[in-house]
Amino acid sequence: MNYLIFGATGGIGTALCKQLQAAGHRVFASGRDPQKLAILASELGTPPLLADATVPAEVADAFAQAGPVDGIANCVGSLLLKPAHITTDEEWAGVLRTNLDSAFYILRAGAKAMMSTGGSIVLVSSAAGRLGLQNHEAIAAAKAGIIGLMLSAAATYAPRNIRVNCVAPGLTATPLTARITTNETAAKASMAMHPLGRLGTAEDVAAMIAFLLEPQAAWITGQTFGVDGGLGTVRSKS
Repeated sequence: MNYLIFGATGGIGTALCKQLQAAGHRVFASGRDPQKLAILASELGTPPLLADATVPAEVADAFAQAGPVDGIANCVGSLLLKPAHITTDEEWAGVLRTNLDSAFYILRAGAKAMMSTGGSIVLVSSAAGRLGLQNHEAIAAAKAGIIGLMLSAAATYAPRNIRVNCVAPGLTATPLTARITTNETAAKASMAMHPLGRLGTAEDVAAMIAFLLEPQAAWITGQTFGVDGGLGTVRSKS
């Protein structure tokens, strides 16, 4: 199988690329950091696909370079923890652009690429898109929008045998979240919020994305899977 991963140089994206390659698949990595991308692509044995996923033409070019693909994942994302009243216009626009716009552009290009062959598209939302959390207004709006995008696309493209799903991680220890996860006080507070009592790893989230991409998930579409240590659905006894 051939897979195209956007945001491949991030923590979850890199873990996903390596898991898919270990399972015997051909993996194309796309990202906007040329140095990190070159290293990862060399490990994967495929050409680096340099692209900013918030620019439609660059997304389309990545698909053109990769050729026919069986599955696509968008691991592009950002994190902004601020209440609405101190979030600037620029921050709001940036969160939507990085998270929701990239998801739309990748889904649109992916649907076109797999229109005649079928395949799987996986987007990354967040537990914050389904659960009210303090100081998450901008990122929660963007991540909830990704779930809505996924649901509509799953309905639209099901007749084409294109499956569209989401994962919704809790707090996951990656370079993106290092400011929180490496702060002992903040990390302990977050662990206490997750019923399983620990933070997620990039490998935890990547494993679910890989499952949804692969043929064994062929009867799954239109779903959001919480990979969140129970944060979104479970309240453990204190």
